[in-house]
Parts: sequence; structure tokens; C-alpha cells
Amino acid sequence: MNVKNASDVKRFNDGRLVRTQLFQEGKTTVFVLNFLPGQKLPPHPHPDSHVYLYIIEGKGVCTIDDQQYAIAEKDVIHAVDNQHVSVENTGDAPLSIYVVQAHESL
Repeated sequence: MNVKNASDVKRFNDGRLVRTQLFQEGKTTVFVLNFLPGQKLPPHPHPDSHVYLYIIEGKGVCTIDDQQYAIAEKDVIHAVDNQHVSVENTGDAPLSIYVVQAHESL
């Protein structure tokens, strides 16, 4: 068993969001995304994958394809396959998201 604390990977960069990997096991990757206010993750798909995002802290907007969702602490988002996902920190404080990306068996 391996235990990590998401607070230990709260790293921020004025120039861009920070992605820190926590675990990689088989076809599953777990990481934390940290955004300062105004930072964005551009739209992108996750082919053959399920992606789960848990908002640790902060608030913002998550767009899946053309649908926008206001997100805040403790929200959980699920995106699949070729849905294009983007995230923007629209708040005035940092935004941290715990992400699990699970690739489907081919």
C-alpha cells in the first residue's frame, strides 16, 4: 500500500497550471492539477478513458464538449472517451483538482 497526501503536492506556478502525478498503476493514472486564478486547461479528449475529477478546493468552470458547469469544492465530474474537457479557475483563490484517469481495456 502507498499513502500520499494531496496537500503535499499543492504546487503552483505563475506561468501555468501544475500537474503532479501521485500514482501510475497499469492503465490508471492519478494526479493533482493546481491552478492559480485565471489559469486554464485547454479542451482535450481522453480517448478510451474514463476521467474522474474531484475538486479539492477552489472554484471554476469545467467545460465538457460545449456544456459549461460551475465547479466548487467537493464536486465530482466524470468525462468519457472523446468528450473534450477543459477547466478554468474563475475564482480569486487557488483551484486544486484530484484526477483519476482510467484507460479502458482494448
